[in-house]
Amino acid sequence: MSKFIKFSQAEKEQARTTDLAEFLTAQGEEVKKMGSEYVWMDGGQKVTIRGNLWFHQYEQKGGDRIDFVRRYYHKGYGDAVQMLLGSNAGTEISHSSYTPHKPKQPFELPAKNDNMRRLFAYLLFTRGLDKGVVQEFVKQKMLYESKGHHNAVFVGYDQSGTAQHAHERGTITGKPFKHNIPSSKPEYSFHWNGTSSHLFLFEAPIDMLSFISMHSQQNWQQHSYAAACSISDRVLLECLKNNPQIKNVYLCFDNDEAGQQANKRISDKLNEIHPEINTQILIPFNKDWNEDLLMRNGGAEQCQAQQS
Repeated sequence: MSKFIKFSQAEKEQARTTDLAEFLTAQGEEVKKMGSEYVWMDGGQKVTIRGNLWFHQYEQKGGDRIDFVRRYYHKGYGDAVQMLLGSNAGTEISHSSYTPHKPKQPFELPAKNDNMRRLFAYLLFTRGLDKGVVQEFVKQKMLYESKGHHNAVFVGYDQSGTAQHAHERGTITGKPFKHNIPSSKPEYSFHWNGTSSHLFLFEAPIDMLSFISMHSQQNWQQHSYAAACSISDRVLLECLKNNPQIKNVYLCFDNDEAGQQANKRISDKLNEIHPEINTQILIPFNKDWNEDLLMRNGGAEQCQAQQS
């Protein structure tokens, strides 16, 4: 167990504000300069670094140098500051030795439940999804109920048909739970490959299935859909790489500040790297597409749209 270490305010500030890329290089970590920033890879996920600050692009979280060492080197606050400052800082020295951040655990899908009663009850009655749409994703082994917690599991596959990503969503009303399974690859998050020139990108799988449910009578299977399970563009770029017929992209993130900032950021990026693709932004009338579906089931308008 680490000893208590007392640091001066100047030492704390030094540990927090000095350059993070230099520290990582000194530890033997690989960092690459990209424009005005540096990039360090957390497994297959990108962490950008600018000065003393870092930001995890997939998880949309960040912090300063102390936060970084606490998270990725598994240190308490005192040991993190000690590691950043060197062995002569503080009034009592911790004897914990340097250990690199632990490797990611292998990706593994949650165990399947014997039946899917809780899954169907939640998705059809609480979320209002179309039964035929849900059954199709279950049939394709892209959706199932987990054993034990009875979560909805949304599975993403690579081009060879191997599962590479899974997102869990709790099915207990009033107790929201959602997360990505450890070591999931964001470029393969929950998605459907169609044959048409249209692709629709969403934040969450239930938003994606809600949108499809609202258009289930319009031969929805021909189009492509993807749920980032975050506000990342990784799955979109992978879909574009594997489906060259796609010429029209619709960004369908939530109607809130984070969602609309993501829409704008991804739209600008697509216009720069894929100018041949027509990019549009679709905005749900309510906060998200599931709220629109539930409202539509009560007879209200579903969404507003704007050209990017």
